[in-house]
Amino acid sequence: MRKTLLSILLTIPLLVSSLSLAQDNPIVVIQTNKGAITVELWADKAPISVENFLRYTDSNFFDGMVFHRVIPGFMIQGGGFSPDMVQKSTYDAIKNEASASVPNDRGTLAMARTNVVDSATAQFFVNLVDNDFLNHTDETQRGFGYAVFGEVIEGMDVVDTIAKVETATTKGFQNVPTEPVVITSAKRQ
Repeated sequence: MRKTLLSILLTIPLLVSSLSLAQDNPIVVIQTNKGAITVELWADKAPISVENFLRYTDSNFFDGMVFHRVIPGFMIQGGGFSPDMVQKSTYDAIKNEASASVPNDRGTLAMARTNVVDSATAQFFVNLVDNDFLNHTDETQRGFGYAVFGEVIEGMDVVDTIAKVETATTKGFQNVPTEPVVITSAKRQ
């Protein structure tokens, strides 16, 4: 009995600590010309990616950018291009924090990257479905996965609306909305 009580008492501070970390997770409202998307950033699970995203948010980097890649049944991607498909200069790439314990499920935000594991900068995507094939499985280049750093907590209907826009190949880029889906602002709440 005494060991059980002691075990419970030792567990309580850990639970409170975890809860307070989650409560400290930043909220960002991504306002688009299709509506608002509110996201909770998981600083407790992906601190490097969250700090990176907030650096871009706080410098108004995303304002005027577009969701430049839309693939129904997969994801919507933004944060890198202007409406005329000119790529904006970014800060240095960050370390990939992909983890098997933080999967690319529907409604989560993840860092976009090239085939190089640690190449993510400003571009991010919202998963439209559970994209298990993007999850971290091992330390190889192929198995490393894509770092999830938050989730949509309001506005998934806006994300789904964006997923239905007409797309085409534009300036050599595939799956570009024919009518720009503009991020008018991204601000901390």
